[in-house]
Amino acid sequence: MTMCKTVPLRKKMTLLITSLAVATLVSQGALAADAADLKTTLTPLGAERAGNADGSIPAWTGGLTKVDPGFKEGGKRTDPFAAEKPLFSITSKNIGQYADKVTPGIQAMLKKYPDSYRLDVYPTHRTAAAPQSVYDATYANAGKTRLVDSSAGLIPQDGEGGIPFPLAKDGVQAIWNHLMRWRAASWHTDFSQYLTTSDGKHVLTNDSRADYQMPWYLPDGGKKDGTFWSIRMINDGPPLRAGEAITGRENVNADNTGAWTYLPGQRRVRRLPNACCDTPTPATAGVMSFDELYVFTGRVDRFDWKLVGKKEMYIPYNSNKVFTAASPEALLGDHHLNPDVLRWELHRVWVVEATLKSGKRHVMPRSTYYLDEDTWAAVLGERYDAQNQLAKVLWTTPVVLPDLPGVVTVTNGFYDLLSSTWFTGDIFAGKSEQYRVVQAYKDSVFTPDALAGEGVR
Repeated sequence: MTMCKTVPLRKKMTLLITSLAVATLVSQGALAADAADLKTTLTPLGAERAGNADGSIPAWTGGLTKVDPGFKEGGKRTDPFAAEKPLFSITSKNIGQYADKVTPGIQAMLKKYPDSYRLDVYPTHRTAAAPQSVYDATYANAGKTRLVDSSAGLIPQDGEGGIPFPLAKDGVQAIWNHLMRWRAASWHTDFSQYLTTSDGKHVLTNDSRADYQMPWYLPDGGKKDGTFWSIRMINDGPPLRAGEAITGRENVNADNTGAWTYLPGQRRVRRLPNACCDTPTPATAGVMSFDELYVFTGRVDRFDWKLVGKKEMYIPYNSNKVFTAASPEALLGDHHLNPDVLRWELHRVWVVEATLKSGKRHVMPRSTYYLDEDTWAAVLGERYDAQNQLAKVLWTTPVVLPDLPGVVTVTNGFYDLLSSTWFTGDIFAGKSEQYRVVQAYKDSVFTPDALAGEGVR
């Protein structure tokens, strides 16, 4: 089945197009309507196995699953491509050569910070992988998972354990694939987060440890109440916020999603009244909104979702230097992440547009998201304000975890193009324990009752 067609070329016809016009979209003819293609022309998660015409995107051959012999479970992570050098760099001076493969948001960053912002482009490695159980579940989902209407819009039903819609036919299915992407069933992280002011001052917003679980991927199918992602986060710093804690449970029916905070000064657990959308989240000291975490997190019913098509783009990928950097300061520049620690590669991405539905409200009524075809993870995004100005650039740094195996999005944040402030969350640099895959937690870990016992000063 062809999802969208390229604009036909006709003699004596001139087309004025933007970098994301349909004429530039990669043909989707390889996308089949049959689940059997997940074992032949498509990867087990739904990407094209073949590389591109000139070989700059290689074929997928199973991903990276060989673990570094020096890696110790639960310890610091390594960079499997540390010895590689950039092929070239994209700067404000040569962006014209590459504009069709650079998102509008990243182009805006090059224009805003011409002397410091750049993209170091490396050879492309298709390292994405998953356990066989995830592949098997994804294959099963292709034949049975469907979207059904609910009080919170269209939600997936009759699937579990893998990508729900590997043969995505529309924007809603694609964004659900992002929300339910593979990143482990249960894991633990230690991290810090910083807000950087317009004059380049780095302000620590929290130093935290967190437990995560995706019941969707648990061997027994997990809890059957619709919860598909859970978090418990405890702050150890800065001193003003030490002892604060938050627990959140994302549900396929967003009306059943819940989040609770513990404030040590009050010694009480409180349920957050509106843990979604453009509400500031305590997990980032109120700097980011709930639905900006990891480019997009949250309910889907406020927007109309359009699957524009697939395109070759330069995106952050295999950026394991965010693990190996000596400290947060090594990652943070005055106005953006240090270009030396970011690795950019050419990959195919799904372009998904979100437009606010009539009668709904949101401070950012329009957004564009770029989903890596191999993982379905939203890697980059742009948000437009009520005046239709490009206001924010959202970003993540996908890293490869051969022991999982998988490519997951970790360090993430935004650049505010209007205020010139920016935020960096989930910084693992300098931490002795970074992204530890663990055995399943008890469901009681992610409950309000568990917060008071954890959040202490």
